[in-house]
Amino acid sequence: MSAPRVAVVGSVNMDLLTATERLPGPGETILGSAFAATPGGKGANQAIAAARAGGAVTFIGAVGSDVFALDLRQALVDAEVDTRYLREVDGPSGIAAITVDAAGENSIVVVPGANSTVVDLTPAELAAVADADVLLCQLEIPLGTVVAAAAHAAAHGTVVMVNPSPAQPLPTELVELIDVLLVNQTEAAQLGAEVIGAVSHVVTTLGSSGADYAGSDGTTLHAGSPAVEVVDTTGAGDAFAGALSVSWRGGPGTAVPFACTAGALATTRRGASTSSPTRTEIEAAIPG
Repeated sequence: MSAPRVAVVGSVNMDLLTATERLPGPGETILGSAFAATPGGKGANQAIAAARAGGAVTFIGAVGSDVFALDLRQALVDAEVDTRYLREVDGPSGIAAITVDAAGENSIVVVPGANSTVVDLTPAELAAVADADVLLCQLEIPLGTVVAAAAHAAAHGTVVMVNPSPAQPLPTELVELIDVLLVNQTEAAQLGAEVIGAVSHVVTTLGSSGADYAGSDGTTLHAGSPAVEVVDTTGAGDAFAGALSVSWRGGPGTAVPFACTAGALATTRRGASTSSPTRTEIEAAIPG
């Protein structure tokens, strides 16, 4: 069987990661113990996670003309993600300032930069969306672009999977296009029962407790996660999303446990895109 084809329309950022004993309070200055600059962005993270999980992945997005652009592109190339539709625009690339404490909890501030310029998809980019099995989107690029990509995907039979992060109100036209909605508990509460109930397939992540699935036909299931030693939770959600997109054609009974395992393994390593496990690692760790 050929590898699942996943098109990711989304963000790419340089993550500026600081490690601290605890997260600072409002107005407080504390000392950090380590610093690293690593490629990230929800779109790129999920694209890399999907590629490592066994997908044939195409990424559509933008980097700037700054010193970060080359490293951001190279991270995708190294993961064997197709970057022919990764644009370079004048100005800064997106960045994310991330603080991670000793328990692995994090706080994040994102500055979109070049990601905010992804406002129109070219005919070639739309063709890549139509050719995919799954379109995977987040909300770190202009919302109108997500709607346009989803509409084109839906018109060509491509599964539309949306991770509405950072959470914001979703227009009705987008909700009606979503096949699979991937949320955490906070995002689910912010979107509300009306939106959640309007989508055919909803996967809700529960941190170390795994994830729940609910289908519009009344089907539900819970998948647990393997017990791991948590180092950094930053990349867990994106690893989950990428793995879910790759395994979705096997149905939620297969895809949700696969994604839960990928998310758990990602917490055992520092960083975002750099923490995503391979398909072999995931399959070896899925709880029996």
